[in-house]
Amino acid sequence: MRVNARFEGVAEQQVEYLVATKGVSVSEVLRLSVEEYYKKARSAVPTLRHFGKHIAAYDSGRSDTSVRYKEVLADSLDQKFGRKQQ
Repeated sequence: MRVNARFEGVAEQQVEYLVATKGVSVSEVLRLSVEEYYKKARSAVPTLRHFGKHIAAYDSGRSDTSVRYKEVLADSLDQKFGRKQQ
């Protein structure tokens, strides 16, 4: 992919600094920057965001799982890891 971008002011100074101090090209600075931004963006996404559609989707024998799923999950984790309920 070819990208044409305009950097001015502080952003320009930051790119120039990274080029000079790291000894890499502008393209490499931008590639590394995108990689870091991507990692940060991916790690910020909650891992259970799409889990909700599976709540109460299976036959657990409970009729109230969809409204009590947090409590049911907490109880299950307490049993599994031996935590005491407060």
